[in-house]
Amino acid sequence: MDKVGRYEFMAEPFHCDFSGRLFMGHLGNHMLNAADFHSSARGFGMKYLMSINRSWVLSRLAIEMMEMPQQYTKFNVETWVESAMRYFTSRNFAVIGEEGKVYGYGRSIWAMIDTETRQPTDIYAIDNGAINNWIVKDKECPIDKGGRVKMSDGAQLVRTIDTYYNDVDINGHINSVKYIEHVLDLWPLDWYRNHAVKRFEIAYVAEAHAGDQLSFYLEEASQSLTSDHSPLTSYNIRIVRTDGTECCRSKVVFAAK
Repeated sequence: MDKVGRYEFMAEPFHCDFSGRLFMGHLGNHMLNAADFHSSARGFGMKYLMSINRSWVLSRLAIEMMEMPQQYTKFNVETWVESAMRYFTSRNFAVIGEEGKVYGYGRSIWAMIDTETRQPTDIYAIDNGAINNWIVKDKECPIDKGGRVKMSDGAQLVRTIDTYYNDVDINGHINSVKYIEHVLDLWPLDWYRNHAVKRFEIAYVAEAHAGDQLSFYLEEASQSLTSDHSPLTSYNIRIVRTDGTECCRSKVVFAAK
């Protein structure tokens, strides 16, 4: 079995936005599915882990796209484990279209938790550290790993939302992809007529659960130009749950169309 997994998906029309291109949230979901397909086939997937009171939880995700697949387009998500430590593992992604067209890349960091204590647990304890047999060190993922999203005291509260049944995943907390969707909903439809998401980063800090309210704090971080002089605008977002605990931070980089 290859160390790199390759899984085919399609940009289904109802998973695409008004421009006919795949939603970032659905792309993130495809990446998480590819991660589970890959880990399950190699003995450390969610189905097995749940049977021993363990689970993977996403800690960080960065997605950088040159272009989003159009509706009905078939594409592959490649995924591989870049490194592993006792409590965290790094997993990368490549979104590849027909004839080798590269749409973009992703980087992620995962922790393994005990589902009863909700605390991190030893990844190497699973099958005597068998995850080390699947590490790929020589496959390129040419995007920035990202870093801590810095927020100032001047970030503005722009929205507070309630959470419900459809926000909750198999781990019993707010789904990782739902945060992506909620963040990108902070900008109106007209904004997306003139801007595309170039890069999306999110770092998860604490769990939120159904019934929690999520408050979103937003500030513009920077403006710059691409190599072809197209404008880029970056925004930082902090998400706080009902009791004031910070759940996650996100950074979104928009490119002008």
